Amino acid sequence: MALDPEAPAEDAGDAASQGVLTNNALTSNALTSNALTAEALTSKALTSNALTAEALSGNALTAEALRDPAARTVLRYIAGCALPSGDGLTIAVDGDELSFPGELGLAASWGEEGGACDDACRSWVSGCVIARLNYFGHRVSISVRGDRAELRADKVERAAYPTREATYYGDIFAQQGRYFACLPPEGSSLTRACGPSLETCAILVAGSCDSLCDEPNSDGSFPNCRGKVPTRTGKLVVEKTPHPGAVTVFVR
Repeated sequence: MALDPEAPAEDAGDAASQGVLTNNALTSNALTSNALTAEALTSKALTSNALTAEALSGNALTAEALRDPAARTVLRYIAGCALPSGDGLTIAVDGDELSFPGELGLAASWGEEGGACDDACRSWVSGCVIARLNYFGHRVSISVRGDRAELRADKVERAAYPTREATYYGDIFAQQGRYFACLPPEGSSLTRACGPSLETCAILVAGSCDSLCDEPNSDGSFPNCRGKVPTRTGKLVVEKTPHPGAVTVFVR
């Protein structure tokens, strides 16, 4: 699936098109410091309830969290990743009507009445959101691919976006958020997401995708990737359980 911020919207009122144009430059500070997913109780309240305006507004924790501009930014990415194009939600915050359009549909049932975000939902939405981090806050045209029908790329898209950048995965909803990336065999940097240095990146670049993931799919995306977690002594070790929601980014 290509996310091209330079492509003109077909209609200025098209929420899905506007979502692509405005939601492709998530900064790491917004993701790691927002009041919606960085607070354990609020994050649990978010995933335990439906991704609907009624559920978000009706829960005191999520309603209060959305007064934080960074939380609203992160919710736009969450809704864009979880809900399909044409769906979305509109929430009143401090008297303003704010729209959060769907785009990719990786967890469509979360947006249904009585829905919730289970482990698979958390994994796919997390990988998708982390993949859209941008160190400089710039909108960048990317192709996001993974082991899902919603993330398939046709021959035209593959030709337009030939360079494999990295694979992103983790759990943005965990009590201590986990933000991982692995690099393809030919990769050595991650400028778009991490800036000039991997050492200070909000994402932990866990190593080579060849050693951390299953064999790549036919479209070049890596499935079932593992991150690294610290032991009691502080040493980083590879996780035993892989993240199914691994999203590989290709660039032009």
